[in-house]
This record gives sequence, structure tokens and C-alpha cells, in this order.
Amino acid sequence: MVGQQRFQLSSVPILNRDHVKIRDPGKVEHMLNELVYGGIDRLQVVTDFDYTITKQKLDNGEKILTSFGMFNECRSLPDSVLEESKKLFHKYRPIEIDPLMPLDEKVVYMIEWWTKTGDLLKGFPLPQEEIAEVAQRFKDGLRDGTHEMFFDLDQNKVPCLVFSAGLGDSVMSVLRQANVLYPNVKVISNFLRYDADGNLNGLQDKMIHTFNKNETALKGTEYYDLVHDRDHVIVMGDSLGDAGMADGIPSSSHVLKIGFLFDHPEQNLPRYMDTFDLVLVDDQTMDVPREIIKMIRNKSHQ
Repeated sequence: MVGQQRFQLSSVPILNRDHVKIRDPGKVEHMLNELVYGGIDRLQVVTDFDYTITKQKLDNGEKILTSFGMFNECRSLPDSVLEESKKLFHKYRPIEIDPLMPLDEKVVYMIEWWTKTGDLLKGFPLPQEEIAEVAQRFKDGLRDGTHEMFFDLDQNKVPCLVFSAGLGDSVMSVLRQANVLYPNVKVISNFLRYDADGNLNGLQDKMIHTFNKNETALKGTEYYDLVHDRDHVIVMGDSLGDAGMADGIPSSSHVLKIGFLFDHPEQNLPRYMDTFDLVLVDDQTMDVPREIIKMIRNKSHQ
């Protein structure tokens, strides 16, 4: 960047708002300059789905369902499966978010959780149309500005990877019905498997849980070939594990990590600020990532 006119963080109004928390302004300023002057052709976006692309709450205060929560609304799901799913959630969710348990121990429990969930989802019919019907109710639950951001990324041919430890069938359906499933968008998630008779037969083999959501899961795919030389990455997520989603990118020279914090901000803010470069507290919009993408795009088009 020798000879380039650097900009300062103080000159970007949206990054100086009260709800935008930055632990190391010097690092963020340097990285933003690198992203902007690196241009749009070196950029890729890696984002979580639940409570990242979707809002954490609606304007009326109602909580948005997760992708698995949407699936649980399907009419054909037996009550016994719903009941058992709830038990599994109450057993394993506290482990997933336990700040004290070592990561390698958590991974064992996460694999256990997803294996048991897959075993539950077997031997009964569940038409994909039912998932689409539920998704229709939640397609307006995306963060304000998400449609514009996805349109912008598609127009500028920026690959966008949606990583979800939830249910890919729900994720795809919501994105499709919200008209943001552009050709540049790739979804990596847990997808339902069906047998020859059209009955559910568990989840597809490549298990995605909170702690293996990173681009090593892409090795050997066309998408990996597409993004492996895009070394400028914007990562977005709402949980601490999401910050590692760009791990495994072969040449990630600059990874800007944006964290959306909603639950217990006073208690969680220090850890989020240690993990993410930018922390957005109770922000139900895509305003900050959109502004950063716009800065990169505008510089590229000058």
C-alpha cells in the first residue's frame, strides 16, 4: 500500500456508533485499508445463518426460529420426535455454550448430539413442501439490508459462503423464498436424506457442528477452487465458534471478523471483543458489513 492514501477509522461514521465495539482500532483500521485497496476481486464473504443472516428478534420482540426450529414446525413431524428433540436440545445446548469446557470435549458431545438427531429423523415421510411452507413465514426475518447486501455481492461476483450447523433444507428454503439465493451463494450445512420410498433417512454424512464450521469442509469441491485465491475475507457470525469459519482458507492474508451480540451483552462483550474484530451489540441490520463492502467496491470501480 505504499503511496496509497490511507483512510482513518474516525472518517467512517458508521464504525463510530455507540453499539460498534472495537478492541483494537489500529488493527481494524489497518485491515480495512488492506481490504479496500486489495479490491473486490480478492474478496469473499463467509457467514453463519441462524441469528446472523436472520435477525435475533423481530420488531415486535418475537424471537426468530432457528433453521432446526423451523423444521420442528412441519406438520408431518411425529410428536415423539419433537419431544425427543427437545430433550436432546436441553441436554446438549448448555454444553455447546459452556465457556469453561475445553473444545475437544465439546466436539465429542456435539457429534453425539447430531448423531442422535439423525437417528431420530428416520422412517417417516416429510414432504419438502412443508419445509417451504414454514420458511415462507420466516423469509421476512432477515436482517434489514440483507437483500441489498446479497444483491451487491452477486453483482460484483463476490463468492458468499453460508455456513450453518443447523438444517440446510430450511436455510436453502428461506434464502430461496427471500430471493437471495444467487449463483454466487453456496450453503454448507446438514441436509436431510431420503430413502427410495420417500421416507426420511437421517442426515447426510458430512456432519457440520458449531466447532467444525470452517473452510476445510470445502476441500475437493468446486467452491474451494473458486475461493482459494481470494485472500481477503469478511466473516460474520453470532457465536464465538463462528469466528473460526475462515480457518482452512489456504491463503487468508486478511480476515475481518464481525460478531453480532444480542444475548447478555454486559456479560459476553469482553469475550466477543477478544474473538471478533468488530462487535455489533443488538444491531438487527447489515448496515456495517454493507458499508465495508461498499467501500471496497467503490475503490475497485474508481
